Amino acid sequence: MDRLSFLLRMAQQHPNDAEAIYWLAAEYAARGQWVDAIGQYSAALAVCADDALRSALLAGLSEATARLQHGGGSAEQHAAAGNAGREAGAGSRESRAESWTSMGSSESGAQSRTGMGSSAPDSEEADDEDDEEIEVEDVADEEWETAQAGHAAVFARSGIGLQVLDGGKSAAASPADAPHKVTFADVAGLQELKKTIQLRIISPFQNQGLFSKFRKKAGGGVLLYGPPGCGKTFMAKATAGECRAAFFPIHIADILDKYIGVSEQNLRDLFDNARAHKPSILFFDEIDTVGFNRSKSSSSMRGMIDTFLAEMEGIDTSTDQLLVIGATNMPWDVDDALKRPGRFDRLVFVAPPDEEAREHMFRLKLEGRYIGNIDTVRLANRTEFFSGADIEHLCESAAERVLGEILESGQERPIRMSDFEALLETARPSTLEWLRKAKNYVKYANQTGAYNDVEDYLRTYGRRI
Repeated sequence: MDRLSFLLRMAQQHPNDAEAIYWLAAEYAARGQWVDAIGQYSAALAVCADDALRSALLAGLSEATARLQHGGGSAEQHAAAGNAGREAGAGSRESRAESWTSMGSSESGAQSRTGMGSSAPDSEEADDEDDEEIEVEDVADEEWETAQAGHAAVFARSGIGLQVLDGGKSAAASPADAPHKVTFADVAGLQELKKTIQLRIISPFQNQGLFSKFRKKAGGGVLLYGPPGCGKTFMAKATAGECRAAFFPIHIADILDKYIGVSEQNLRDLFDNARAHKPSILFFDEIDTVGFNRSKSSSSMRGMIDTFLAEMEGIDTSTDQLLVIGATNMPWDVDDALKRPGRFDRLVFVAPPDEEAREHMFRLKLEGRYIGNIDTVRLANRTEFFSGADIEHLCESAAERVLGEILESGQERPIRMSDFEALLETARPSTLEWLRKAKNYVKYANQTGAYNDVEDYLRTYGRRI
């Protein structure tokens, strides 16, 4: 049994052992079989629970992807690169792979000996072969467990920092172990936005029979737009939780491919997968990268946009139970055809968080930090137009400020209100630039009324922007 066959068998026998799959992926990469390597690296990532091993998997996946995109490269080149990495401190990978190969060789010899022996009646010979095959499999499992225990010390000495993981399935996770599904209860403030989403998205989705009597569409597409960092992705997750629907987040990297026609097929597969798990919500983050205005996009992107339009047009809201949510910071760059009726015809403005939401964010971001008496209500009052990302940056800056003082003076102290007040003297919300740009679009490009929500917001707060 050669090296690849043995590693393949080990990965099949231990499908939940990310490390076993890692060695198989590395062997594929060493042979220049980049597609197989990418598949195995991805499979290992899906079951990996160790951060150090995950870093090694991501590094291998990135290298294999780069090799594939740039024409591959020879297996010898990859082996040379791998040898250079091992010389820098990863020698145990080779030693363990060699030990496994020797295990495979001994196993192969055992199997060949199984087929030898004196002649006997057919039935007795078949029984003997079955018994010996079982014994060989037991020996292989014992050797595998021994190798896992024995090589832990080698890994510790090599400095790689990888942990030898125990193979086999763990006990089935209980419902309490399932990830928490985000709902509107997890979103502080933003009551007006919640009401809008409830009316335009959730109610039609949950009451399709009632809405069909009035021939009101109960699905299709919704476009969330607003300044960056204001929680569009989080609101989409909360919407899926309220709808009790499966949530499929999609990014441009999940679609694009260098080969002609593959990106379009990837897009069709994503829609087919969502239909197979209905009720479901497809969430396209930064949808302007997928549905960019065709008059400004390249010819290669136009085909993908056309496919996107066809898929949106083909959604039968009465049977598919599929809702498509897009999020963008630049709705004016999204192709007009995507914003026509039957596609993303419902636009929802996600404004900067209100005061209640900001106060909740400050409490959340300061939780677990070494702090003194911090007045989060006062901070929320002084951070109008700040996005969630701005608030997180402000808390990080306050921590850095205090740590810098501690390192200089040697005196430990908590984060105080005065630290935030000093930072707020120069801090400015990142949403202002977007709101000023939106003001021009509302003034000169809102003939259809698509941006009425922004117009209402600017009418209320425009003088302070």
